[in-house]
Amino acid sequence: MFNVVLVAPDIPGNTGSIGRTCVALNLRLILIKPYGFELDEKSVRRAGLDYWKYVNLTEYENFQNFLSNEDIKDDNLFFFSKNAKKSYFNMNFQKDGYLIFGSETKGLPEQILSAYQNHLYSLPMFSEKIRSLNLSNAATAACYEALRQLG
Repeated sequence: MFNVVLVAPDIPGNTGSIGRTCVALNLRLILIKPYGFELDEKSVRRAGLDYWKYVNLTEYENFQNFLSNEDIKDDNLFFFSKNAKKSYFNMNFQKDGYLIFGSETKGLPEQILSAYQNHLYSLPMFSEKIRSLNLSNAATAACYEALRQLG
């Protein structure tokens, strides 16, 4: 199955909720440091409920460490940014792909955005009153779209 990657997540509740989604869909959750919290915080466990112990979790010290230690083809990297021009409905998802999300407060680092410009996707937002979607909601929506594409 595919992987969900969080780069420098800030909010423990979102990480817990995304972990819960990963358990539900048998996905691996990859966390890339630094985090804005400790993984053993009560709020991570509360959002993940008693499912957190079942999360297939891999941690990396930084993004380069992640790239070096995973068997990744560039075509299997799908980065999410609110400023991306392509809709996630148009991604051609692969079963060994990586859905990659940035932190709630900063998004993905500029060096990643510029290096992977052709791999950037966004979720539609039609109201000008909304700056961004909740990370957990966006990740879950992307997971289910990837699952739909995989059949």
